Amino acid sequence: MSYITLVRHGQANTEARDEDSYDRLSDLGTQQAQWLGQHLARTGEVFPRLYSGTLQRHRETAAAIGLDGHAEPQMDARFNEMEFFTLATLYRDQHGVPIPEDREDFTDHLPRLFTAWQAGEIDNPPESFQAFETRVRDGMEEIGAGDGRALVVTSGGVIGMAMRITLGLDLMGYARACLAVENTSLSRWLPLRGSLALTQFNALPHLEHPERQFARTHL
Repeated sequence: MSYITLVRHGQANTEARDEDSYDRLSDLGTQQAQWLGQHLARTGEVFPRLYSGTLQRHRETAAAIGLDGHAEPQMDARFNEMEFFTLATLYRDQHGVPIPEDREDFTDHLPRLFTAWQAGEIDNPPESFQAFETRVRDGMEEIGAGDGRALVVTSGGVIGMAMRITLGLDLMGYARACLAVENTSLSRWLPLRGSLALTQFNALPHLEHPERQFARTHL
């Protein structure tokens, strides 16, 4: 059976407030990815096609997952995350909306940010909301049209956008999906007659053991 599995990168630098500082795995993020790789190896699942976004945290996650005997992941910038910190800084400077300090604040902030971004109310963004949506759609459709199972290392905003595209989520639903995606979680799509069906979301089989519950993270 051919399907696409999107993997969110491992925990990154949670203290960061800009794109460059965030773009590296923490020690826990590396461990999460290694545990995922061990789980996939034990299942014997084979992925003829491997992809990764081009960001450092994507590449570090793919390397830590390992998957001995598989080809090197193909780098694809369509699976790079939106520049959240850049957008949030522009939104703050142009509209006076503070950048969130904790996870609870993100719940209110993210849909407001997405609404302003989609409406073109943030001047000089790194890319438009429509461009982000289009590149994620194009990447998913191209991989979905290929043969064999595909594993893609990416980011939470991309996974949320893939869900928005597949399920027709509004901006609030999209924001909530992004906030729900945990580090190194697995989400899966099945190609069906030229479209994609979501069959699994945010699975963490490699962290289900009680001794690994501490390793479930969102940032």
